[in-house]
Amino acid sequence: MRTTTRVAVAAALLPLPLLLAPPALAASASTSAQAQPTSVKPKTVKPKTVKPKTVEPIVIGHRGASGYRPEHTLAAYRLAIQFGADYIEPDLVSTSDGVLVARHENEISGTTDVADHPEFAARETTKVIDGRNVTGWFTEDFTLAELKTLGAKERLPQVRPDNTRYDGMFEVPTLDEVLTMVRAESKRTKRTIGVYPETKHPTYFDSIGLSLEEPLVRALRKHHLDRPNAEVILQSFETANLRDLDSMTKVPLAQLVDAAGAPYDLAAAGDPRTYADLVTPAGLDFVATYADGVGANKNWVLPRGSATGATGEASALVDDAHARGLIVHVWTLRDENQFMATNFRIGTDPNAKGDAYAEALAFFDAGVDGIFSDHPDTTIAAREAWLGGRELQSSGRTAQSTR
Repeated sequence: MRTTTRVAVAAALLPLPLLLAPPALAASASTSAQAQPTSVKPKTVKPKTVKPKTVEPIVIGHRGASGYRPEHTLAAYRLAIQFGADYIEPDLVSTSDGVLVARHENEISGTTDVADHPEFAARETTKVIDGRNVTGWFTEDFTLAELKTLGAKERLPQVRPDNTRYDGMFEVPTLDEVLTMVRAESKRTKRTIGVYPETKHPTYFDSIGLSLEEPLVRALRKHHLDRPNAEVILQSFETANLRDLDSMTKVPLAQLVDAAGAPYDLAAAGDPRTYADLVTPAGLDFVATYADGVGANKNWVLPRGSATGATGEASALVDDAHARGLIVHVWTLRDENQFMATNFRIGTDPNAKGDAYAEALAFFDAGVDGIFSDHPDTTIAAREAWLGGRELQSSGRTAQSTR
């Protein structure tokens, strides 16, 4: 059973005094570094006593400020930090030499210029990833040095054509480079910036001998981030690797829950449970045995009507999760109409900007503890207004009670 209470986890998400590692322990990442073969010894997670605090919802830069820069680049992460994001989110996959890099998927034809490199043409292949045939180029077939010859590019060029001006300008960053950058930005901005890594396809990577969990924990320890009060949350769409991480690290864990389908590790093991099962009271009881939070597709919190496509009343998920000591972060808010419920859209152009500000306010009103956003500046502005309104309401109540 997880010993971290919701108060403890939520308090860990608050801005903390900047804690910097000694200079000798914060060397910058080498682009040719390889993962060390040494194993990570499990460490028992001990309860942390934290006094209750008033907690504000956090804003996570989803793959950085990916509405403005090609996702999972240091430029996108830095811009999210500039906007004021509390956390940035690197998705993690492995290279052939065991180095964790930030990509949304291990298939990289949509996020790099690999198809323009004739020297890698023969590496295009088809693989079965989580039960699906996927064709393209895969990080696990490249060394880190080879990946570093590629340029990142905009994943949604038809939706975000302005971002294509940056195509080829940025490298694929390693996790070590991301953590080094975050430490430097924390020092520069004088605020502690969090990191919210996601392990991608852990069952698949285990099957090819490139387990993600051990190098992830090693990186956290290298950067002095494997501690309960570190601004780090680890997340996954699968359950087994989170259950492994529960005994390997001291940082909070979040179970990602998609709108449909099932965790691949459960499906591969013949377990019939789906994501829909995980958000029931019984499912949340299970999640609470190893995780500290739920990263939910936003439709689980504000369901859309089947006839109108508009959001209605909030579901019971937030209250049910909170009752079990679990925080709730929702994903993903984006400014464009096509990613919104119909009641937040403006006009009929799917690529035009909708009322993302109102959408964010609706989720804050629903009681979520955090929001993943491609456009963190919009979400942060909405949070400031929401918090201001809450303070006004509190002041009004206080004034009335003293009359």
